[in-house]
Amino acid sequence: MRVMNFGRLLSDTARLHSGRDAIIQGGYRRTWGEVDERVNAMVAALRALKIGKGDRLLLVAANSPTMFEHMWIAFKLGAVWVPCNFRLTPVEIAYIAENSGAIAAFYGPGFEAHVDSARAVAPSLKHVFSFGTRREGECSYEEAVAAYRGASSDEAVVDYDDPLWLFYTSGTTGRSKGAELTHGQMGYVVTNMLADLMPDLTHEDASLVVAPLSHGAGAHVPPQVARGAKTVLLSSFKFDPEEVWRLVAEHRITNMFTVPTIVKLLTEHPSVDQYDHSSLRHVIYAGAPMYREDQKTALNKLGSVLVQYYGMGEVTGCITYLPARMHTVNDRDPDARIGTCGIPRTGMEVRIFDPDGCPLPNREQGEICVRGLGVFKGYYANPEANTKSFRDGWFRTGDLGHVDDAGFVYITGRASDMYISGGANVYPREVEEVLLAHLAVSEVAILGVPDPKWGESGVAVVVTAPGARVSAVDLSAFLDGKIARYKHPRRFFFWAEIPKSGYGKVPKHLIRSQLYERGDIKVGESL
Repeated sequence: MRVMNFGRLLSDTARLHSGRDAIIQGGYRRTWGEVDERVNAMVAALRALKIGKGDRLLLVAANSPTMFEHMWIAFKLGAVWVPCNFRLTPVEIAYIAENSGAIAAFYGPGFEAHVDSARAVAPSLKHVFSFGTRREGECSYEEAVAAYRGASSDEAVVDYDDPLWLFYTSGTTGRSKGAELTHGQMGYVVTNMLADLMPDLTHEDASLVVAPLSHGAGAHVPPQVARGAKTVLLSSFKFDPEEVWRLVAEHRITNMFTVPTIVKLLTEHPSVDQYDHSSLRHVIYAGAPMYREDQKTALNKLGSVLVQYYGMGEVTGCITYLPARMHTVNDRDPDARIGTCGIPRTGMEVRIFDPDGCPLPNREQGEICVRGLGVFKGYYANPEANTKSFRDGWFRTGDLGHVDDAGFVYITGRASDMYISGGANVYPREVEEVLLAHLAVSEVAILGVPDPKWGESGVAVVVTAPGARVSAVDLSAFLDGKIARYKHPRRFFFWAEIPKSGYGKVPKHLIRSQLYERGDIKVGESL
């Protein structure tokens, strides 16, 4: 079925709002007309090289106006955008280049080694474009834009299932997989975002990007483009809470997308009280559930602006949402929905299944599964992963949870996070929520580790609040009467910080590795 080329969003907005700001970074500004002209020029340049529909375009760069352009080049061309998180190593980039079959690579300053590593293993990689100074055998992105400036490039004709984005998962277990997002699917996704997450978005709005455009933050660009809202980027890849709040005040930012750990950092930083953030209407967070205590802190600082959604790259975030009015400080507020990730997104269906694939009644825990127009086409060149992830038309998220009688979804943890201690299932998130209510606890991560006596036992890695002191005995006593004894962590470790992934998530496999590397836990030791 023929559908609109997703790149048409930029073409339409450029005609309607040609002279208005589209993208800002520091003192650098480009209008919608300028962005569209540059995108069309590069589309023409690539077509001259016989690069076109279905070809993979690898991208390794930090957030920049040029990176913003690059996604629309791929979309209009009918090619497939393959953006990589710039925090990945050269070896990881090389794997994505080879796995995707990329024909061209585009890179920003500082990523020469990543491209060289990719070229060494990916025979399909025929062209390399540098955003900065080109090296021998490479092309200059800016020279190509200049050479074809003024070119009129129509969007490629596409079908519903034609891929436009290979969204590589964060790879918490094993190597990352390329989820194929399509023109038809993304047409639904952007419409859904505008309906459920930012229903009043207009060309008068401004969005701040605080995460890599290669993943979730990039998926939030199309709604801004569709409505002509400008996008503001941080000055560098280094996250600085004070810069965030300064930019919010300077550009009257109305929406931003982030993850719970970043919301926590922003709202606990002193600069939140030094800048005007009254323009904010939507602080959209996803990637992980936000702990209740962190929600309260954010609401007290920012007001009723939090919007949660639950999703993943494979469904471009479209599983559930919890609007601002359901985020309240008062637990007894009739609109409050404590602990939920919300209701199904418009046009999406959520159901809970047991391990055998049988649907479960309300309030019974099982695997969260989803179906609808937001679900991706499948994993590229990975039939084994597709077989595991789809069952009877449902996409299996790998998350555990339940649904209440009103249809609200509750996540109890990742299936992989659950551990069995003495024959009983333990879900770490339940215990983490309680510990975070202790005033001395800033962050906590609980995971199961092998135990010769109990099979598995829980250990807790704790980051204390600034200036606070607390002991393992204190925390264990704090849990008494709140959580069953078998769920208590048997050991507590106090670290200066908990490692985060390049996506702002807390990868428990990494914490587990560090526990052993640091000698906190020894193989075969009974806790």
